[in-house]
Amino acid sequence: MGHGHPHGHHHHAHPHDHEHATAPALPAAFDTNVPDEALSPEQQSRRGLLRRAGLLGAGLAAGTVLAQTATAAPARAAGNGRRSKGFLWLAGDHHIHTQYSSDGKYRVVDQVRQGARHGMDWLVITDHGSATHARIGVEKVNPDIREARDAHEDTLVFQGLEWNIPAAEHGTVFVHPGKHEVSVLKQFETDYDGGVKGATDSTPANEALAVAGLSFLADQVERRKVKDALMLANHPARKGIDSPHEIRAWRDATSPGRRIAVGFEGAPGHQAGGLPKPLGPGGARGIYDGSPSANSFAGYPLESYRTWGGFDWMTATVGGLWDSLIAEGRPWWITANSDSHQVYADTGARGGGDFNANGRYDDPVYGGRIDITQNDFWPGQYSRTHVGSDGFSYAAVMDGIRAGRIWVDHGQLVSGLDVRVSGGGRWATLGGALHVRKGTRVTLSVDVALAGGPNWAGFVPKLARVDVIQGDVTGPVADKDTFTEPTARVVKSYEVNEVNKDSGTVRLTYDLGRVDRPVYLRTRGTDGNRSAVGARGAKVDPAGPAIDVVGDADPWRDLWFYSNPVWVLPS
Repeated sequence: MGHGHPHGHHHHAHPHDHEHATAPALPAAFDTNVPDEALSPEQQSRRGLLRRAGLLGAGLAAGTVLAQTATAAPARAAGNGRRSKGFLWLAGDHHIHTQYSSDGKYRVVDQVRQGARHGMDWLVITDHGSATHARIGVEKVNPDIREARDAHEDTLVFQGLEWNIPAAEHGTVFVHPGKHEVSVLKQFETDYDGGVKGATDSTPANEALAVAGLSFLADQVERRKVKDALMLANHPARKGIDSPHEIRAWRDATSPGRRIAVGFEGAPGHQAGGLPKPLGPGGARGIYDGSPSANSFAGYPLESYRTWGGFDWMTATVGGLWDSLIAEGRPWWITANSDSHQVYADTGARGGGDFNANGRYDDPVYGGRIDITQNDFWPGQYSRTHVGSDGFSYAAVMDGIRAGRIWVDHGQLVSGLDVRVSGGGRWATLGGALHVRKGTRVTLSVDVALAGGPNWAGFVPKLARVDVIQGDVTGPVADKDTFTEPTARVVKSYEVNEVNKDSGTVRLTYDLGRVDRPVYLRTRGTDGNRSAVGARGAKVDPAGPAIDVVGDADPWRDLWFYSNPVWVLPS
């Protein structure tokens, strides 16, 4: 097709098996061969979450939404090492801070324990890049991470850091665990961190340094210093300094087969920031309360500095920057994370100690009060990034992220999501491309497992509507600062209560007809509490997320899920 899409693979209707020399064991909570009484209290809690969501045992086998996992889990238990066309959906968070960040306070094990409690299967520890962190912090945190891995065997704990991207915002950088994880991260931070190098201004030289940093990571993988490395840009629209051409440069910095920069936060952390006073901070969701600066991209409108339904403007705008990126036919994925520093309603206080001298604060202490001025949730308490993984392993999670098999949600709005396009005897799922002959009839199917129980605010969320968004694949843009996509629009909306009010699962289908041009599709869903006409008008998005009001944006009353795209490429 010549549209630059790197996904040469396609999925056939018959089982798409993967051979493995040895199949990594499932987490005990997932493995129904392990009886409840053999589980630790933490594992029992995890299994309870899975059961309530209908994602384990009979509920899993009977439902359509996670039939992928239903076929995969018995294969793992049987140990035959074969997969039957599906993935193990693992929830995680790639943006978490500890006492090794100058504005953090928690121990690594605190964040991992809380993440496990809140249903997280994988976590990335991402303390801030800084001169102190590069000098001693990146080494000092590693033993804590290794101890947390040993203590929580059912949670994959990556070591990463929050990169001060030269000339831009922050980004998560993380690597596959191994004997060189510390040395590679340390050299990367020392040589390519914008704060360490004094390279924060929006200049061509600093932009080039960011690209060089990504190339360095790709080289470390090529040289087998680390098995894999990834970068995801964090809170991209918060300060307006991640210009469209920079994002494209990160995406294209390395070869498609070893892409390091693969996406950005579709929804930032700090979601408790919008809880109104007197019971909350009374600020902005995501701490998106800024305005343009000298380093900001001049083309962004003022409304881009706010969240929309808790999501970043780049993602929330139908026909906006994210659509312009994926309309090029190239991968660029979204995630949702906690950015957990200081947790809302926590009683802990930061420990003492000299951070600059020690690279960390002392362990937290009891603060003697419930702190309702903080902006954050624990990992998994509100935001979740679900990755379709080919097994329970570090490599499988990283492969799933790179492939774009990702959907995200807030407040446990839904329990599961399966999005596929099919036609001509083939199918493709999130992040993939369906290659068919021109004129083939193509159908999109969206299977949704509704909320199976109360979320962490104590209520059962109700999904009200699911939207299908479609746009043309137009190929690479001539102007790298393009941030609109004129063909993208909501092509179908489903009122879920009208489709199947009382069922635990909902199947929605959309007939694309006989496809004669390359297109992409993505989905989103909402509880229906807040909506507004989208930025590009009612014909494009009649009922999208509303801009969040600073000081009055209760995150629990405005819940959404978003999926990554899937392409249909006729030839």
